[in-house]
Amino acid sequence: MKYCSNCSKPVVSEIPSGDNRLRYVCRHCDSIHYQNPRVIAGVLPIFEGKVLLCRRAIQPRLDYWTLPAGFLENGESTLDGALRECYEESHATVVDAELYALFDIPQIHQVYVFYRATMPAPDYAATPESSEVGLFAENDIPWEHLAFPVVEITLRRFFQDRQAGTFTVRQETIEKKWLTQPKDT
Repeated sequence: MKYCSNCSKPVVSEIPSGDNRLRYVCRHCDSIHYQNPRVIAGVLPIFEGKVLLCRRAIQPRLDYWTLPAGFLENGESTLDGALRECYEESHATVVDAELYALFDIPQIHQVYVFYRATMPAPDYAATPESSEVGLFAENDIPWEHLAFPVVEITLRRFFQDRQAGTFTVRQETIEKKWLTQPKDT
């Protein structure tokens, strides 16, 4: 950040009085510009044991597969955002959504919230954000072509939970190693 979004004057990076972190501060209008993690909300849509995945038609990770998810908008709950993103990316409607996972990824300043939900019918379609949408059994998931480590982790946890026959809300911090090491399948 170079300029204040309130008055357009240059900002400086300093620790404001009473704070403990570097912030962008405007000495002209005394604004402190906080930069906080982005929240991504998504759905793990399931129909007859298969998971709905979307092939990305946009960057980043164009042509890679992902769960329908995206940035939460101001004024919406995580569930509302997850349902909106599911429809925007797959034209799928889901029911019985339950909180499934919360993943903190501090090194990229993101928090992911996934809901596990049921598709009442196999109704879905490509959208401007997804060039292809499909239902996948565990053995058919394109593991080497998943867009993001958090998607792989979510899917692996889901299949483990399904095999165990219990679903609890998961909370994990995704360490840097997941972002830099080759994925094993």
